[in-house]
Amino acid sequence: MTNTISILGSTGSIGRQTLDVAEQMGLRVAALTANSSVERMEAQCRRFRPRLAVMTDESAAKDLAVRLADTDIKVLGGFNALEEAATAPEAGTVVTAVVGMVGLKPTLAAIREKKRIALANKETLVCAGELVMDAADTYGAEIVPVDSEHSAIFQCVQGCAGRREIRRLILTCSGGPFYGMTRAEAGKMTKADALKHPNWKMGPKITVDCATLMNKGLEVIEAMRLYRLPLEQVSVVIHRQSIVHSLVEYRDGAVLAQLGTPDMRLPIRYAMTYPHRGESPEESLDLLSCPPLTFAAPDRETFPCLRLAEAAAAAGGTACAILNAANEEAVGLFLAGQIGFYDIPRLVEKARASVSVTQAPDLEEILAADREARRAVLGK
Repeated sequence: MTNTISILGSTGSIGRQTLDVAEQMGLRVAALTANSSVERMEAQCRRFRPRLAVMTDESAAKDLAVRLADTDIKVLGGFNALEEAATAPEAGTVVTAVVGMVGLKPTLAAIREKKRIALANKETLVCAGELVMDAADTYGAEIVPVDSEHSAIFQCVQGCAGRREIRRLILTCSGGPFYGMTRAEAGKMTKADALKHPNWKMGPKITVDCATLMNKGLEVIEAMRLYRLPLEQVSVVIHRQSIVHSLVEYRDGAVLAQLGTPDMRLPIRYAMTYPHRGESPEESLDLLSCPPLTFAAPDRETFPCLRLAEAAAAAGGTACAILNAANEEAVGLFLAGQIGFYDIPRLVEKARASVSVTQAPDLEEILAADREARRAVLGK
Protein backbone atom coordinates (compact mmCIF):
# COMPACT_ATOMS: atom_id res chain seq x y z
CA MET A 1 0.00 0.00 0.00
CA THR A 2 1.17 3.51 -0.80
CA ASN A 3 1.25 6.39 1.68
CA THR A 4 2.02 9.41 -0.51
CA ILE A 5 0.86 10.11 -4.06
CA SER A 6 1.26 12.59 -6.89
CA ILE A 7 -1.69 13.18 -9.21
CA LEU A 8 -1.18 14.29 -12.80
CA GLY A 9 -4.51 15.76 -13.86
CA SER A 10 -6.02 16.42 -10.43
CA THR A 11 -8.87 18.70 -11.55
CA GLY A 12 -10.38 16.20 -13.98
CA SER A 13 -12.92 13.51 -13.14
CA ILE A 14 -10.38 10.80 -12.25
CA GLY A 15 -8.17 13.26 -10.40
CA ARG A 16 -11.03 14.54 -8.24
CA GLN A 17 -12.14 11.02 -7.40
CA THR A 18 -8.55 10.09 -6.57
CA LEU A 19 -8.46 12.93 -4.07
CA ASP A 20 -11.71 11.60 -2.56
CA VAL A 21 -10.04 8.22 -2.11
CA ALA A 22 -6.84 9.79 -0.77
CA GLU A 23 -8.82 11.67 1.85
CA GLN A 24 -10.76 8.56 2.85
CA MET A 25 -7.53 6.57 3.16
CA GLY A 26 -5.51 9.29 4.85
CA LEU A 27 -2.91 9.48 2.08
CA ARG A 28 -0.52 12.42 1.74
CA VAL A 29 -0.40 14.32 -1.55
CA ALA A 30 3.04 15.37 -2.80
CA ALA A 31 2.13 17.05 -6.09
CA LEU A 32 -0.92 18.07 -8.09
CA THR A 33 -1.07 19.11 -11.75
CA ALA A 34 -3.73 20.56 -14.03
CA ASN A 35 -4.00 22.48 -17.26
CA SER A 36 -5.87 25.73 -16.60
CA SER A 37 -8.54 25.18 -13.90
CA VAL A 38 -7.05 27.67 -11.47
CA GLU A 39 -9.93 27.99 -9.03
CA ARG A 40 -10.33 24.25 -8.62
CA MET A 41 -6.57 23.78 -8.27
CA GLU A 42 -6.36 26.48 -5.63
CA ALA A 43 -9.11 24.78 -3.63
CA GLN A 44 -7.35 21.40 -3.94
CA CYS A 45 -4.03 22.89 -2.87
CA ARG A 46 -5.51 24.54 0.19
CA ARG A 47 -7.24 21.33 1.19
CA PHE A 48 -4.44 18.82 0.54
CA ARG A 49 -1.34 21.00 0.91
CA PRO A 50 0.93 19.42 -1.74
CA ARG A 51 4.55 20.51 -1.86
CA LEU A 52 4.24 21.17 -5.61
CA ALA A 53 1.45 22.42 -7.89
CA VAL A 54 1.84 22.52 -11.68
CA MET A 55 -0.32 24.25 -14.27
CA THR A 56 0.64 23.38 -17.84
CA ASP A 57 -0.93 26.65 -18.98
CA GLU A 58 1.74 29.26 -18.17
CA SER A 59 -0.70 32.11 -17.53
CA ALA A 60 -2.74 29.88 -15.23
CA ALA A 61 0.46 29.03 -13.33
CA LYS A 62 1.17 32.73 -12.76
CA ASP A 63 -2.39 33.25 -11.51
CA LEU A 64 -2.12 30.25 -9.18
CA ALA A 65 1.20 31.46 -7.78
CA VAL A 66 -0.41 34.76 -6.80
CA ARG A 67 -3.38 33.00 -5.22
CA LEU A 68 -1.12 30.68 -3.20
CA ALA A 69 1.41 33.33 -2.19
CA ASP A 70 0.38 32.94 1.46
CA THR A 71 1.38 29.23 1.40
CA ASP A 72 4.69 27.41 1.02
CA ILE A 73 3.44 25.48 -2.03
CA LYS A 74 5.83 25.62 -4.99
CA VAL A 75 4.03 26.53 -8.24
CA LEU A 76 5.46 25.70 -11.66
CA GLY A 77 4.14 26.20 -15.18
CA GLY A 78 4.51 24.42 -18.52
CA PHE A 79 4.42 20.84 -19.76
CA ASN A 80 8.02 20.12 -18.72
CA ALA A 81 7.04 20.69 -15.10
CA LEU A 82 4.84 17.59 -15.26
CA GLU A 83 8.00 15.52 -15.03
CA GLU A 84 8.99 17.21 -11.76
CA ALA A 85 5.57 16.36 -10.34
CA ALA A 86 5.87 12.79 -11.59
CA THR A 87 9.25 12.33 -9.92
CA ALA A 88 8.50 13.95 -6.55
CA PRO A 89 10.79 11.88 -4.29
CA GLU A 90 8.29 11.49 -1.46
CA ALA A 91 5.56 10.02 -3.68
CA GLY A 92 5.48 6.24 -3.95
CA THR A 93 2.61 6.25 -6.46
CA VAL A 94 1.96 8.53 -9.40
CA VAL A 95 -1.62 8.68 -10.66
CA THR A 96 -1.49 9.58 -14.36
CA ALA A 97 -4.94 11.04 -15.04
CA VAL A 98 -4.03 13.63 -17.69
CA VAL A 99 -5.72 13.30 -21.07
CA GLY A 100 -3.70 12.66 -24.20
CA MET A 101 -0.07 12.27 -25.19
CA VAL A 102 1.06 14.82 -22.60
CA GLY A 103 1.10 11.92 -20.14
CA LEU A 104 3.83 9.96 -21.93
CA LYS A 105 7.02 11.76 -20.89
CA PRO A 106 6.07 12.22 -17.21
CA THR A 107 5.01 8.57 -17.03
CA LEU A 108 8.39 7.46 -18.38
CA ALA A 109 10.11 9.80 -15.92
CA ALA A 110 8.17 8.28 -13.02
CA ILE A 111 9.03 4.77 -14.23
CA ARG A 112 12.72 5.65 -14.21
CA GLU A 113 12.31 6.59 -10.54
CA LYS A 114 10.71 3.18 -9.84
CA LYS A 115 7.34 4.68 -8.89
CA ARG A 116 4.12 2.70 -8.92
CA ILE A 117 2.14 4.01 -11.88
CA ALA A 118 -1.61 4.13 -11.27
CA LEU A 119 -2.38 4.39 -14.97
CA ALA A 120 -5.49 6.25 -16.05
CA ASN A 121 -3.92 7.81 -19.15
CA LYS A 122 -4.57 5.21 -21.84
CA GLU A 123 -2.82 7.20 -24.57
CA THR A 124 0.54 6.43 -22.95
CA LEU A 125 0.20 2.72 -23.71
CA VAL A 126 -1.70 3.19 -26.95
CA CYS A 127 1.06 5.31 -28.49
CA ALA A 128 4.18 3.91 -26.85
CA GLY A 129 3.14 0.73 -25.09
CA GLU A 130 6.22 -1.30 -25.92
CA LEU A 131 8.56 1.46 -24.75
CA VAL A 132 6.61 1.99 -21.54
CA MET A 133 6.33 -1.70 -20.64
CA ASP A 134 9.99 -2.34 -21.46
CA ALA A 135 10.98 0.64 -19.29
CA ALA A 136 8.84 -0.70 -16.42
CA ASP A 137 10.64 -4.05 -16.71
CA THR A 138 14.05 -2.38 -16.85
CA TYR A 139 13.54 -0.14 -13.81
CA GLY A 140 11.29 -2.42 -11.78
CA ALA A 141 8.33 -0.04 -11.73
CA GLU A 142 4.80 -1.37 -11.16
CA ILE A 143 2.00 -0.38 -13.54
CA VAL A 144 -1.45 -0.83 -12.00
CA PRO A 145 -4.29 0.15 -14.36
CA VAL A 146 -7.05 2.46 -13.13
CA ASP A 147 -9.44 2.26 -16.10
CA SER A 148 -12.36 0.18 -14.87
CA GLU A 149 -11.99 -2.39 -17.65
CA HIS A 150 -8.25 -2.84 -17.26
CA SER A 151 -8.48 -2.89 -13.49
CA ALA A 152 -11.06 -5.65 -13.86
CA ILE A 153 -8.72 -7.69 -16.05
CA PHE A 154 -5.80 -6.96 -13.73
CA GLN A 155 -7.84 -8.32 -10.82
CA CYS A 156 -9.00 -11.37 -12.79
CA VAL A 157 -5.45 -12.42 -13.72
CA GLN A 158 -4.04 -12.31 -10.18
CA GLY A 159 -4.37 -16.07 -9.89
CA CYS A 160 -3.01 -16.72 -13.38
CA ALA A 161 0.17 -18.80 -13.42
CA GLY A 162 1.25 -17.41 -16.82
CA ARG A 163 -0.04 -15.55 -19.86
CA ARG A 164 -0.15 -18.83 -21.82
CA GLU A 165 -3.14 -19.83 -19.67
CA ILE A 166 -5.20 -16.94 -21.10
CA ARG A 167 -7.36 -17.73 -24.10
CA ARG A 168 -8.69 -14.18 -24.47
CA LEU A 169 -9.46 -10.94 -22.68
CA ILE A 170 -13.05 -9.72 -22.97
CA LEU A 171 -13.50 -5.98 -22.61
CA THR A 172 -17.01 -4.83 -21.82
CA CYS A 173 -18.43 -1.70 -23.43
CA SER A 174 -21.56 0.22 -22.46
CA GLY A 175 -22.17 1.12 -26.10
CA GLY A 176 -22.38 4.81 -25.26
CA PRO A 177 -25.36 7.11 -25.72
CA PHE A 178 -26.02 6.13 -29.35
CA TYR A 179 -26.22 2.36 -28.89
CA GLY A 180 -28.86 0.76 -31.11
CA MET A 181 -29.04 3.69 -33.54
CA THR A 182 -28.59 3.37 -37.26
CA ARG A 183 -25.79 5.25 -38.98
CA ALA A 184 -28.32 7.79 -40.27
CA GLU A 185 -29.65 8.37 -36.75
CA ALA A 186 -26.22 8.66 -35.14
CA GLY A 187 -25.10 11.09 -37.84
CA LYS A 188 -27.70 13.59 -36.66
CA MET A 189 -26.45 13.57 -33.07
CA THR A 190 -24.87 16.71 -31.63
CA LYS A 191 -22.16 17.44 -29.07
CA ALA A 192 -24.82 17.71 -26.37
CA ASP A 193 -26.18 14.28 -27.33
CA ALA A 194 -22.72 12.71 -27.35
CA LEU A 195 -21.97 13.99 -23.84
CA LYS A 196 -24.94 12.16 -22.29
CA HIS A 197 -23.23 8.92 -21.25
CA PRO A 198 -25.77 6.45 -19.84
CA ASN A 199 -23.67 5.19 -16.89
CA TRP A 200 -20.51 7.21 -16.21
CA LYS A 201 -19.70 10.84 -15.45
CA MET A 202 -16.44 11.64 -17.22
CA GLY A 203 -14.62 14.43 -19.02
CA PRO A 204 -15.86 15.56 -22.44
CA LYS A 205 -13.11 13.98 -24.55
CA ILE A 206 -13.46 10.46 -23.16
CA THR A 207 -17.26 10.77 -23.21
CA VAL A 208 -17.20 11.52 -26.94
CA ASP A 209 -14.77 8.61 -27.40
CA CYS A 210 -17.36 6.40 -25.72
CA ALA A 211 -20.01 7.64 -28.15
CA THR A 212 -17.83 6.77 -31.17
CA LEU A 213 -16.51 3.54 -29.55
CA MET A 214 -12.99 4.86 -30.08
CA ASN A 215 -12.52 4.60 -26.33
CA LYS A 216 -13.03 0.86 -26.55
CA GLY A 217 -10.69 0.65 -29.51
CA LEU A 218 -8.00 2.43 -27.52
CA GLU A 219 -8.63 0.03 -24.64
CA VAL A 220 -8.13 -2.94 -26.97
CA ILE A 221 -4.67 -1.57 -27.85
CA GLU A 222 -3.95 -0.81 -24.19
CA ALA A 223 -4.86 -4.38 -23.19
CA MET A 224 -2.54 -5.79 -25.85
CA ARG A 225 0.33 -3.72 -24.43
CA LEU A 226 -0.38 -4.34 -20.74
CA TYR A 227 -0.65 -8.10 -21.12
CA ARG A 228 1.56 -8.53 -24.19
CA LEU A 229 -1.12 -10.38 -26.12
CA PRO A 230 -1.92 -10.27 -29.85
CA LEU A 231 -5.05 -8.56 -31.19
CA GLU A 232 -6.68 -11.93 -31.74
CA GLN A 233 -6.80 -12.53 -27.99
CA VAL A 234 -8.60 -9.29 -27.12
CA SER A 235 -12.32 -9.01 -27.80
CA VAL A 236 -15.15 -6.57 -27.08
CA VAL A 237 -18.75 -7.14 -26.00
CA ILE A 238 -21.50 -4.59 -25.41
CA HIS A 239 -22.71 -4.68 -21.82
CA ARG A 240 -25.16 -1.85 -21.24
CA GLN A 241 -25.35 -2.12 -17.47
CA SER A 242 -21.62 -1.44 -16.77
CA ILE A 243 -21.68 -3.92 -13.89
CA VAL A 244 -19.39 -6.59 -15.38
CA HIS A 245 -16.31 -4.46 -15.93
CA SER A 246 -14.41 -7.05 -17.99
CA LEU A 247 -13.66 -10.76 -18.14
CA VAL A 248 -10.80 -13.18 -18.74
CA GLU A 249 -11.37 -16.50 -20.49
CA TYR A 250 -8.80 -19.19 -19.69
CA ARG A 251 -7.61 -22.13 -21.78
CA ASP A 252 -9.68 -24.61 -19.78
CA GLY A 253 -12.91 -22.71 -20.54
CA ALA A 254 -13.21 -20.95 -17.17
CA VAL A 255 -14.28 -17.30 -17.43
CA LEU A 256 -13.50 -14.94 -14.56
CA ALA A 257 -15.27 -11.59 -14.30
CA GLN A 258 -14.99 -8.60 -12.00
CA LEU A 259 -18.32 -7.04 -11.06
CA GLY A 260 -19.07 -3.82 -9.24
CA THR A 261 -21.10 -0.63 -9.31
CA PRO A 262 -20.09 1.90 -12.01
CA ASP A 263 -17.89 3.87 -9.61
CA MET A 264 -14.29 4.72 -10.51
CA ARG A 265 -13.28 4.97 -6.86
CA LEU A 266 -13.14 1.17 -6.66
CA PRO A 267 -10.33 0.73 -9.23
CA ILE A 268 -8.60 3.88 -7.93
CA ARG A 269 -8.59 2.49 -4.40
CA TYR A 270 -7.30 -0.88 -5.61
CA ALA A 271 -4.41 0.85 -7.39
CA MET A 272 -3.48 2.45 -4.07
CA THR A 273 -3.76 -0.71 -1.95
CA TYR A 274 -2.61 -3.46 -4.37
CA PRO A 275 -1.83 -6.30 -3.66
CA HIS A 276 -4.16 -5.81 -0.69
CA ARG A 277 -7.72 -4.55 -0.53
CA GLY A 278 -8.74 -1.61 1.63
CA GLU A 279 -12.08 -1.03 3.30
CA SER A 280 -14.41 1.08 1.17
CA PRO A 281 -17.15 3.42 2.40
CA GLU A 282 -18.89 3.23 -0.99
CA GLU A 283 -22.05 1.25 -1.62
CA SER A 284 -21.39 -2.33 -2.74
CA LEU A 285 -23.09 -4.08 -5.63
CA ASP A 286 -26.43 -5.58 -4.63
CA LEU A 287 -27.05 -8.55 -6.90
CA LEU A 288 -30.70 -8.75 -5.86
CA SER A 289 -31.50 -5.24 -7.03
CA CYS A 290 -29.21 -4.84 -10.04
CA PRO A 291 -30.79 -5.15 -13.51
CA PRO A 292 -30.46 -8.24 -15.73
CA LEU A 293 -27.00 -8.47 -17.27
CA THR A 294 -27.02 -8.48 -21.08
CA PHE A 295 -24.27 -8.86 -23.69
CA ALA A 296 -24.18 -8.15 -27.42
CA ALA A 297 -21.72 -7.80 -30.29
CA PRO A 298 -20.50 -4.27 -31.15
CA ASP A 299 -21.69 -2.65 -34.39
CA ARG A 300 -18.46 -1.79 -36.21
CA GLU A 301 -20.29 -0.34 -39.23
CA THR A 302 -22.33 2.24 -37.32
CA PHE A 303 -19.34 2.90 -35.06
CA PRO A 304 -16.29 2.57 -37.34
CA CYS A 305 -13.80 4.00 -34.82
CA LEU A 306 -13.59 0.60 -33.13
CA ARG A 307 -12.69 -0.99 -36.45
CA LEU A 308 -10.14 1.75 -37.18
CA ALA A 309 -8.46 1.19 -33.81
CA GLU A 310 -8.28 -2.56 -34.38
CA ALA A 311 -6.76 -1.96 -37.82
CA ALA A 312 -4.10 0.32 -36.28
CA ALA A 313 -3.37 -2.33 -33.66
CA ALA A 314 -2.87 -4.90 -36.43
CA ALA A 315 -0.59 -2.51 -38.36
CA GLY A 316 1.63 -1.89 -35.33
CA GLY A 317 4.52 0.56 -35.15
CA THR A 318 3.45 4.20 -35.08
CA ALA A 319 -0.01 3.42 -36.49
CA CYS A 320 -1.56 3.62 -33.02
CA ALA A 321 0.11 6.96 -32.28
CA ILE A 322 -1.24 8.30 -35.58
CA LEU A 323 -4.71 7.00 -34.75
CA ASN A 324 -4.67 8.52 -31.28
CA ALA A 325 -3.39 11.95 -32.33
CA ALA A 326 -5.85 12.20 -35.19
CA ASN A 327 -8.69 11.23 -32.90
CA GLU A 328 -7.67 13.80 -30.25
CA GLU A 329 -7.73 16.60 -32.80
CA ALA A 330 -10.94 15.41 -34.46
CA VAL A 331 -12.75 15.15 -31.13
CA GLY A 332 -11.51 18.63 -30.26
CA LEU A 333 -13.04 19.95 -33.49
CA PHE A 334 -16.30 18.12 -32.74
CA LEU A 335 -16.46 19.57 -29.23
CA ALA A 336 -15.84 23.03 -30.71
CA GLY A 337 -18.82 22.55 -33.02
CA GLN A 338 -16.70 22.67 -36.17
CA ILE A 339 -17.38 19.16 -37.50
CA GLY A 340 -20.10 16.51 -37.30
CA PHE A 341 -20.12 13.15 -35.54
CA TYR A 342 -19.01 11.06 -38.53
CA ASP A 343 -16.30 13.54 -39.43
CA ILE A 344 -14.36 12.10 -36.49
CA PRO A 345 -13.74 8.66 -38.09
CA ARG A 346 -13.35 10.32 -41.50
CA LEU A 347 -10.50 12.51 -40.26
CA VAL A 348 -8.90 9.63 -38.38
CA GLU A 349 -8.98 7.51 -41.52
CA LYS A 350 -7.52 10.40 -43.52
CA ALA A 351 -4.58 10.73 -41.14
CA ARG A 352 -3.94 6.99 -41.14
CA ALA A 353 -3.85 7.01 -44.94
CA SER A 354 -1.61 10.06 -45.26
CA VAL A 355 0.97 9.54 -42.49
CA SER A 356 3.49 6.77 -43.04
CA VAL A 357 3.96 4.11 -40.36
CA THR A 358 7.35 3.39 -38.80
CA GLN A 359 7.91 -0.05 -37.30
CA ALA A 360 9.78 -0.54 -34.01
CA PRO A 361 9.84 3.25 -33.41
CA ASP A 362 11.83 5.06 -30.75
CA LEU A 363 10.33 7.87 -28.65
CA GLU A 364 11.22 10.64 -31.11
CA GLU A 365 9.65 8.73 -34.02
CA ILE A 366 6.46 8.25 -31.99
CA LEU A 367 6.32 11.96 -31.16
CA ALA A 368 6.98 12.84 -34.80
CA ALA A 369 4.12 10.58 -35.96
CA ASP A 370 1.88 12.26 -33.39
CA ARG A 371 2.72 15.71 -34.78
CA GLU A 372 2.22 14.64 -38.41
CA ALA A 373 -1.17 13.12 -37.64
CA ARG A 374 -2.35 16.31 -35.95
CA ARG A 375 -1.24 18.34 -38.97
CA ALA A 376 -3.09 15.96 -41.28
CA VAL A 377 -6.34 16.55 -39.36
CA LEU A 378 -5.96 20.29 -38.90
CA GLY A 379 -4.54 20.95 -42.36
CA LYS A 380 -1.53 22.80 -40.97
